[in-house]
Amino acid sequence: MDKSWINDPNILSSHYKSGLKDFIEFAKTNGMGLDGKLFCPCRRCRNSKRKSISQVESDLSEKGFCMYYKNWVFHGEPFSAHSYMSSGKNNNLDEDGVGGETDFINEIVYNDFDMNENGESDELPDLLDEIRNAHESGTSSEWDSKNFDKLLNDAQRELYPGCKKYSLLRFIVSFLHIKVMNHVTNKAFDMMLEFLKDVLPEGEILPSSFYGAMKILSGIGLGYQKIDVCKFDCALFWKENEKMDKCPICKESRWKVNNGKKKKVPNKVMWYFPLKARLQRLFMSSKTTEDMRWHEEKWVKEEGIMRHPADSIAWKDFDKKYPDFTKDSRNVRLGLATDRFNPFGNMSNSYSMWLVILVPYNLPAYKFMRKEFLILSLLIPGPRAPGKELDVFLRPTIDDLKDLFHGISTYDAYSGQNFQMRAAILWTISDFLAYGYLSGWSTSGYKACPCCLDDTASQRLRGKICFIGHRRFLNHNHRWRKQKAHFDGTIETRSKPKEFSGEQVLRHLNSLAGVFGEFGKNPVTRKKGVDKIQGNWRKKSIFFELPYWEKLSMRHCLDVMHILKNTCESLVATLLNIPDKTKDTNKSRDDLLDMGIRHELHLHDDGTRKTKPPALYVMSSSERKGFCDFLSSIKFPDGYAANISKCVKDGKLMGLKTHDYHVLLQRLIPAGIRGYLCKEVNEAIFE
Repeated sequence: MDKSWINDPNILSSHYKSGLKDFIEFAKTNGMGLDGKLFCPCRRCRNSKRKSISQVESDLSEKGFCMYYKNWVFHGEPFSAHSYMSSGKNNNLDEDGVGGETDFINEIVYNDFDMNENGESDELPDLLDEIRNAHESGTSSEWDSKNFDKLLNDAQRELYPGCKKYSLLRFIVSFLHIKVMNHVTNKAFDMMLEFLKDVLPEGEILPSSFYGAMKILSGIGLGYQKIDVCKFDCALFWKENEKMDKCPICKESRWKVNNGKKKKVPNKVMWYFPLKARLQRLFMSSKTTEDMRWHEEKWVKEEGIMRHPADSIAWKDFDKKYPDFTKDSRNVRLGLATDRFNPFGNMSNSYSMWLVILVPYNLPAYKFMRKEFLILSLLIPGPRAPGKELDVFLRPTIDDLKDLFHGISTYDAYSGQNFQMRAAILWTISDFLAYGYLSGWSTSGYKACPCCLDDTASQRLRGKICFIGHRRFLNHNHRWRKQKAHFDGTIETRSKPKEFSGEQVLRHLNSLAGVFGEFGKNPVTRKKGVDKIQGNWRKKSIFFELPYWEKLSMRHCLDVMHILKNTCESLVATLLNIPDKTKDTNKSRDDLLDMGIRHELHLHDDGTRKTKPPALYVMSSSERKGFCDFLSSIKFPDGYAANISKCVKDGKLMGLKTHDYHVLLQRLIPAGIRGYLCKEVNEAIFE
């Protein structure tokens, strides 16, 4: 049967439509199930879903035919290894059926491995195709002939003598997919494998454990490297330190006390997921490769509107400074994010593991934040935060990024050719705590602001440091600058703090060479105290090793999610006067007394008890009820936000998520507080 219509790029052409009719007739006769349904071979479903004939025909008309499905084994055509090699880039493979088996496993990987939580097939790269292309071109150092031959061997081995349906590789991929989709533990997986080994006929070659199954899949590139770390985070036992038994900085032993055991156990281990191969994989599927050009070739940009990072000033500034990088739209722009999490799900446990994730911004805005495309780079063990020693753990990632900026040879499945892929970090994203770990400027103390640096306006009040003086960021003719009574009792005449470029920061850090000392938390060797001449600097960030880092207009970004949620929670708690959550406490009133301002808000002390005068920004009980009734009456379009009416209980908001707080702050509060608070308070909140 003629199959050339499958590769027709125009699915509206008469050639494609006539070929589609022939396929539907063939499938009706040979591939129809008892339920009257067929596997849908469209580019979205890829034989992972059974649908009616009309649905299959509709999907193929709208989305096109899956390009990898050359042999219609799901629709009645007998399996033939050679028929998989009938067209395109596969023609140059052997005539012995090896290529056909590889493409057959390609299909298994697509249908059984790359599926999302809804059971739908995601458009992820073809891992086996990647290995084959790297093997053929000889340009990728990540894969060698040994991995390729081993994988092909596993793809051809019968699971047990006489088994024609499943090869070893196909079974492992399918079984691991079931494990992941159903959250099966490693222990349960081992028990099921042992049971299957007992059930299957003699001669089966099934691995006996999860570890053995993962070893079989290691050639696909889903592996990681375990890197031993000094007990006090001084250094990695990696590269030149790999064979050392003691830390090169603090001389602490690499190993735990063995108690007579022969096997040495390291004190601490970090997991590193190699970056180069994962970025190359994005170009091993023709679909994701096309998406990697989206920001340049398909994105419609409008002046003054930001809907994708490509619209940002930082992105455009990078393009101007590095035009050679910009010439090829396939070069990857990345964001680096880090945060901590509790791997045990017990918030009372102080253990915190840190992860580092890279985000490829070349993709469309609706894709690059999907979990399928987030690239996990590091897993840093706890139990405490890494602090300034985060640079020690980032060493493998930074080394990869330095190589990637100069370029590595990569196969492009869309064009069918190799190209020099380059990659660069545009900025980091973190909360305020991790901001200090990444930038090297401590985010605690009197000079905590990493933008104002030594010009940070701060003042110590009762038991805390208060950051004031924000009116200095207003225009010089703004009326709030002269309003003493409404603020801290002074007229603001200062200009906003000076902004420092990356070059200026780097020059200052270079002048402090030798002040910071070595990394590490060893109480014996770590430097005591902080030298006053270095201000709040704790280190020279490892990111300055990247050749472009000092020239970036914006190097570090704060995670808006945390800031917006905390701001909205504090604002609502203060307006509604929620006990234990409001910021209008007795201590804050005493702070006003110490500063000598807002006399009408000072606590009244009659000798027996202290009373707190009502403030303009706190609602009365009737106003709180009216505001909560307003929130309860709001109806949102499906999927826009949570049903806030169910979250309002006894004058409190409970169970809201981050996006709900965003909607509350941006849309509901400005409308809901009108008529309840005075003009001055409303104006400040609205602005």
